[in-house]
Amino acid sequence: MLKRAANLTYLAGRRIVVAVVGTSVLLIGVAMIVTPGPAFIVIPAGLAILAIEFVWARRWLKKLRAMISQRGAETRGERAEEHRQQD
Repeated sequence: MLKRAANLTYLAGRRIVVAVVGTSVLLIGVAMIVTPGPAFIVIPAGLAILAIEFVWARRWLKKLRAMISQRGAETRGERAEEHRQQD
């Protein structure tokens, strides 16, 4: 019984630590949107930390990755088209 209580305390503590650290990193990233800094790196890092324990953060991170990938593909397509027109 004591072992079970210790395990529950550990899990709750871990969840709290992940929530505090992940939220802090995420909020710093959001602040970097209007201040100088690499917000596009820090925000996904905060979501990745939160995704360790929270399903909603995993979903947001997945959507963010898809959006970045799509935007990157569009940019590569535009650059390729510009290159073709130069020749």
